[in-house]
Amino acid sequence: MNSHHVTFRIHAIQRMFERQISTRDVLRVLQTGETIEEHADDIPYPNRLMLGWRGNRPLHAVAVENANDDETILITVYQPDPGQWKPGFKRRKP
Repeated sequence: MNSHHVTFRIHAIQRMFERQISTRDVLRVLQTGETIEEHADDIPYPNRLMLGWRGNRPLHAVAVENANDDETILITVYQPDPGQWKPGFKRRKP
């Protein structure tokens, strides 16, 4: 993520509150996290799934880039379920 504007969708804010994930945690994932999936054909903007960490807690963030307005839009953020993800939380289980 570049140093441009970040917009938090209402859904993302609600999930952050429910899941006790701070704005600081989200910004850290967007700035230093690893993109583990990309969906370049999504409309209206391509999106990506990012993996970051808050201490030992893994966090996934779904974000889109609106290059026209120089902004990153956070769609949602969550702690990945170990039952659905392989160790390291980078790959989904079959």
